[in-house]
Order: sequence, then C-alpha cells, then structure tokens
Amino acid sequence: MQMEQERQIMIRCEQVSKTFDNEKGAIQVVADLNLDVAKNEFLVLFGPGQCGKTTIINMLAGLEEPSNGCVYVNGHLVLRPGPERGVVYQSIALFPWLTTMGNVEYGPKVRGISKKERRKRAQYYIDLVGLTGFENAFPVSLSGGMKQRVGIARAYCNEPTVMLMDEPFGALDAQTRYLMQEELERIWQCEKRTVVFVTNNLEEAIYLADRIVVLRRCPTGVKAQFSIDLRRPRDYVDHEFLKIRKEISAIMDETL
Repeated sequence: MQMEQERQIMIRCEQVSKTFDNEKGAIQVVADLNLDVAKNEFLVLFGPGQCGKTTIINMLAGLEEPSNGCVYVNGHLVLRPGPERGVVYQSIALFPWLTTMGNVEYGPKVRGISKKERRKRAQYYIDLVGLTGFENAFPVSLSGGMKQRVGIARAYCNEPTVMLMDEPFGALDAQTRYLMQEELERIWQCEKRTVVFVTNNLEEAIYLADRIVVLRRCPTGVKAQFSIDLRRPRDYVDHEFLKIRKEISAIMDETL
C-alpha cells in the first residue's frame, strides 16, 4: 500500500472476529470485519440491537481483544486502551465527587500536565460544549444532556485523534437528543476528529454521518455502506435526506 494511502487511514480493522465463551458454549459476535476509517471522517455504525456494535467499539478502544484479526489506529496495532482514543458511552460515567472542571481536566491531570495548562485546556472544551458558567457544578445538579456534554468535553480534553461514541444520546429524551445531535455536529466542525459513532436511530445516523456502515445481525459484519453527501447542517425533512432514509430502511428490512 502506498504511503499516501496509509496517511489517510486512521482506523483499520483486518479480518476481525470476536467470540465469547459462556455456559452454553462459544458465541461469535463479530465475524471477519474489514473496515477502514479515514482521518477526520465521521463514520456511523448502524444496525439492529444486540448485533455487536458495542463489541466493535470496545475492540477499537482496546477494552476487548479480537479473537482473530487485527485493529490498527494511526498505523499502530491496538493492544490496550490509550489516550489517543477518547470514548463516550450511553451511560455517563462522571465522577460524582468532582465538579465539571474536575471531570473535564481529569485525563490531563492523570497524565501529569500542569494545573495551569490543563485548566486552560479544560476551560476551552467546557466553553466549546456550551457549559460556560457550570465549571463548579457537580454532576448531581446537571441534566442528562449537560452530563453528556461534560462527557464529550472530558473525552476531547485528552486531545485524542479518535473519538469512539457508543449510542451517547440513547438515554436522552427526544428533544434533548435532537439538540445534542446538533451540538455534536457543531463541535465536530470546530474540532475535527476521526469519529466512530454507534446508533440504532436511522435519522441520527443520516444527520451526523459522512458515511454509514450498515451491520448485519450477530455475528455482525458489514452488510452495506452509504456515503452521505448532504450539506451540513442537515434538514430531517429534506427530500434527499428522506430518499437516503428510504434506501437504508430497505436494506435494514432485509437485515431484519
């Protein structure tokens, strides 16, 4: 492969499979997954519930080891979690004893970055996610959407090259979810990262994605891919938006 091509690929999965063992025997969740994600691409993994999307995210994060195959990030084999990969889950795991500032600056603090530098960096991302004025608030006093903003700011504050997001808005009410989709798209435009975003909400996938990868039922793999060439920010009732929705829905009907 040419060096120029290598520089463009941020994530690569080569023949990745994952099998779990339980009391009923071996269960294969991911089968022969081949996937490339370009630098600064917003890629959405879309598929039916319990098809293996979270397992893929965990392997990209280094939290699960593939049973077969290899995962590479920026040309390096993934063997364990690393600061170059930020992870945001649906369950917002903020430290309840820390303020917004304390949560956001936690990663740089653990890495030994000076207080002055990490506070400056944390304040930038707190402002970016729209939480200016809530620096001293504890998680218990924040709404679900605000907690998720803290989680996004915390992940960004480590300055990762890759953001892995596993249904981050799945637990939010519909109105807050739409707002957070708009906010995430704005944040990504301001601070480009390579994003792999998991969802089972088709409108959310089309609204956010540069490319949607439709996954098969378990054991999962790539069923189809769609490049989403729509102007941002996107309109849910735009003719082209609805056309793409219909096309992907037909693929999903076959998958189901």
